[in-house]
Amino acid sequence: MNKTLSQFEKMIGSIAELNGVSEERLREPIKEGKWSIIEIVGHLYYWDKYNLEKMVPYMTDGGDLPQFPDHDQHNEEAIAFIKEYSAELIIDSFVVTRKEFIEKVSEVKKDARFTIGGGKRGFSGESFIKMFIKHDAHHLKQINEKLQ
Repeated sequence: MNKTLSQFEKMIGSIAELNGVSEERLREPIKEGKWSIIEIVGHLYYWDKYNLEKMVPYMTDGGDLPQFPDHDQHNEEAIAFIKEYSAELIIDSFVVTRKEFIEKVSEVKKDARFTIGGGKRGFSGESFIKMFIKHDAHHLKQINEKLQ
């Protein structure tokens, strides 16, 4: 679990570095018809916030986490939510929330197995986080390609 959490934690540094990039650059779409870098960060923040508030509290042995929300609708909410805020605040909010998420998921018992939305597949805190490490990598690649 420690290796998995440290991988998940690496995203904090990558995102925090974006505070050195201009607001204008962060708000340019990465490609035509795609999100901007700051919208990607807001999307990551919104998922972390959701997982921290709605999923982690149920990560107990035999627990059943709520079904994930509709991804498209959740992402639309994320983009609408962050419109009001500066890039710096969104980045800082991501950093704080990711740290808290890591702290709380690290408290989940190693042998706890739970399901999501009444499904049959058993998850551990570690396997849950691994889903989001892949998600982070996908978006970090997009961010890095835009900044090159």
